[in-house]
Amino acid sequence: MSGLPIASIVCALIAAFLFACAAVAQQSAAAEVPDDAPLVTSLLRSPRWWAGLVGDGGGYAMQVLALALGSVLVVAPLLVVALVFALPLATRYSGRRVTPRSWVLAGALTIALAAFLVIGNPTEGNSDAPLHEWAIPLTLLLTVVAIATAVGFAPVDRQWKALSLGVASGLLYGLAAAVTKYVTDLVGDGPAALLSSWQTYALVGAGATGVYLQQKAFQVGDIAASLPAVTVAEPLGAVFIGMSVLDERLDTSDVGIAATVVAVAIAVVATVALSRSQGKAEAVAAH
Repeated sequence: MSGLPIASIVCALIAAFLFACAAVAQQSAAAEVPDDAPLVTSLLRSPRWWAGLVGDGGGYAMQVLALALGSVLVVAPLLVVALVFALPLATRYSGRRVTPRSWVLAGALTIALAAFLVIGNPTEGNSDAPLHEWAIPLTLLLTVVAIATAVGFAPVDRQWKALSLGVASGLLYGLAAAVTKYVTDLVGDGPAALLSSWQTYALVGAGATGVYLQQKAFQVGDIAASLPAVTVAEPLGAVFIGMSVLDERLDTSDVGIAATVVAVAIAVVATVALSRSQGKAEAVAAH
């Protein structure tokens, strides 16, 4: 097994912490906006939301640095740790404690992610894949985004709205992460190269739409319903693009592949269970 990109991992963990701080600040601001009030203009008047935006900016800068030092398959799963950071921050902000069961689930999530990195040993791929190789994977991803967004704006339960909008937002963030590496490589080639690349517009469009859908998810449901969906969907979307388009692979044996699949499954289950556990604890505390 080749050495893991430690610098990339550290940058990704810092990004996860900053994203968690930003999510807690933005969710508390968005939750105060009434359903019949304009979301964007209301948030633009909130100092707390702007503080969260600064956190997002710092997190994205660290994510870009992490991607410059390592592959999408290394960086994307580590960003799930934002949920582990966010739930304690959110409960501290609200005055409620994190339950012992939540800490156990958070530990399981962390161990599963460590297993993915150590056993799977992700390798870097080809960041400048030609457009025709993007066609089918990108269409599939955007179709799922469209369906999740439609559910999020449909007359369903608010928690389902938050979950669906979180999935749509996370998948768009995953797409943005997948094209970030290529776009950052273009910076040294000058503005003309950036403006003539479709990946630049995909990055801006996916990022901006993802931010809006995440704020909408924060508005309609609590952070335990929306943030887990974002944090799970983002690496899944990035890994899907990384493996189907960018030729990134897991450098391990067949047994190792099976182990990494199990680790990913445990991470997903632990993340969802973590959100539900903390959500139930908050509901009990509210009563």
